[in-house]
Amino acid sequence: MSASDHDYWSARYAASEGYLFGEAPNHFLASVVNLLPTSGRALAVADGEGRNGVFLAEHGLDVVSVDFSPVAQERARALAEKRGVRLTLVQGDAHEWDYPTAAFDVVVEIFTQFSSPDERALKWAGMRRALKPGGVLVIQGYTTRQLERSSGGPRKLENLYTEEMLRGAFADYEVLRMAIEERTLREGAGHEGMAFLIGMVWRKPA
Repeated sequence: MSASDHDYWSARYAASEGYLFGEAPNHFLASVVNLLPTSGRALAVADGEGRNGVFLAEHGLDVVSVDFSPVAQERARALAEKRGVRLTLVQGDAHEWDYPTAAFDVVVEIFTQFSSPDERALKWAGMRRALKPGGVLVIQGYTTRQLERSSGGPRKLENLYTEEMLRGAFADYEVLRMAIEERTLREGAGHEGMAFLIGMVWRKPA
């Protein structure tokens, strides 16, 4: 993530009076929770204010929530306390963080589309490395059609996802669930309105 991207997100979080993307988990993550183990370790990549990390902790997982923003992480800490769960908060850039090898049973990446193609390759390589054999990977993001909408997401075509991109990046993983949809988002002021989305769940080969 560039310095300008850091500044942009820091300013967005600081300017938001409440939780920018709400306190509830991402809808796709909530819809596939039955595919996740109820114990073990989970990594929430670029977890922001913690809504998804907290949800995973409520599901019984020991969660590491990584984000670069101290403002967002303070809100994540407060949300975890409010819900009565614990997060391990780690300040780090999703592209540069030293992803540990085979350390997590679940890896979750939700709407982290600030990544350029080169950055995305680094991030996904780290996520691959961090996931244990037999572990579950969850990704959701906006598709390229999101450029037709103003409900969130980047304005750069290269940062958006396609089915072919996701299938190709994890071609050796087993697909457990895929959803390509147009739906109304109500995830805080940051994600509100009709949006074009793709979500996928995989299992890493054992």
